[in-house]
Amino acid sequence: MACPAGRKHVELWSGYTLFVLAVLTVVLDPAHWANIVLGLLLALLGAALIVHGHRIQAPVMEFDTEEFRYTLGHYSVSVVLEEIGSYHVLPGRTRSLGLRDNTGRPMRFPSLHNRRTARSYLPLTGMTDPGRVEMFMAAAGIPPRDRSLTQH
Repeated sequence: MACPAGRKHVELWSGYTLFVLAVLTVVLDPAHWANIVLGLLLALLGAALIVHGHRIQAPVMEFDTEEFRYTLGHYSVSVVLEEIGSYHVLPGRTRSLGLRDNTGRPMRFPSLHNRRTARSYLPLTGMTDPGRVEMFMAAAGIPPRDRSLTQH
């Protein structure tokens, strides 16, 4: 499951729109120097947004019969499925996925940006639908936290 990155789509569409606007500005009146300068500035800003938008990476979650994998760029976490007891999705502007072991304690993961602290959640994106995460985790056989606490 790949989480959609809203900021990526906004930056790409904005960049391409600014680039087209730059071309239109220069084509409509190429004889005037102000239009050429404005077109150049719009093209540079559009190109910067396009490059930055293509560099934004969305997290990808996968599972097979033995392990759960989370990847965000070069950061990768692999956990044996049998060690995961439950999960919960933290709400907010940037949603996160928290995994619990079989005893109910939060699992700890290394930080994303090489900081010293470990984190107990894996970041998703703000556009990630919690329903899709629930369907994905159900397919992996991992119960939500509230249901798993009553079963153990």
